Amino acid sequence: MSRHPLYGIFLAMAGALFLTPDAMFMRLSEMDGFQMVGWRGMLMGSVMLFGWAVLSRDRRGDLAQLGTGAAGAIIVCQLFNSILFSLGIASAPAAAVLIGVAAVPVFSALLSRVILAEPTQVATWAAMAATIGGIAIAVSGGEDGEVTLNLRALLGAAFGLAVALVLALNFTILRARPGLPIMLVIGVGAWLAGLTGLTITGADAMTEGRPWAIIVAGAVIMPVSFFTLSFASRHTQAANVSLMMLLEVVLAPIWVWVGVGERPTVNMAIGGAVVVGSLAIYLAVTGRGLRPKQAHG
Repeated sequence: MSRHPLYGIFLAMAGALFLTPDAMFMRLSEMDGFQMVGWRGMLMGSVMLFGWAVLSRDRRGDLAQLGTGAAGAIIVCQLFNSILFSLGIASAPAAAVLIGVAAVPVFSALLSRVILAEPTQVATWAAMAATIGGIAIAVSGGEDGEVTLNLRALLGAAFGLAVALVLALNFTILRARPGLPIMLVIGVGAWLAGLTGLTITGADAMTEGRPWAIIVAGAVIMPVSFFTLSFASRHTQAANVSLMMLLEVVLAPIWVWVGVGERPTVNMAIGGAVVVGSLAIYLAVTGRGLRPKQAHG
């Protein structure tokens, strides 16, 4: 029985929405970059590996796949994703990091063309342009509308672009290799990141700050959102998964406002409206275009 054409897109939207409070809990933890890497990596890795151990129907076969190049690439992607995002949030303005992450759809479309020879629909390109335009509005200007550039903002954007590249590669590989055990490979990558953070931080310093906040992020938000997003990549193009992730760029600052008291600017509200409106139109157009073709499949 074939799935609804929007199944993968709605999975990706659910995962992206669940991910949106992540930056708020990272801020609430008051931890430095590698300390967050340690906590998030070990917690997420433990949850994912436990889930794999309980749900896997072929543990031996799954473990054998860890030696493949595709599994190794996913593990490395997860390792760098965990490290780069935490370091970016800890060392630069969150908005600057998130504007860099907004490049995920562009990287995904390009990598899908190269790796999968998968064409990108005109509607997807149009939605990308509209959402990235909305994000540009959302992160531009300060309280009085002024535009400021500084080294910390540039550093944050660089971290965000690096995260965007590894996320796009992750989604593209998972679409190309649907047989990979998602929980196992992501869990191993997360654990490697966690061990890296723990080694650099030191066990004695790991309890500084507010551990409860990073526990929520690492044990709940990260495993649920990344499993859902990765699973979605098997049912829709990587560019579509990446497009849904742009919701985080707009909604994360609102969560930070609620949790930490950093009020979003007027530009963020306008940009958020552009992004949400673009995604709504995209879903409507995509669903109308696909449903008749697969109704009798």
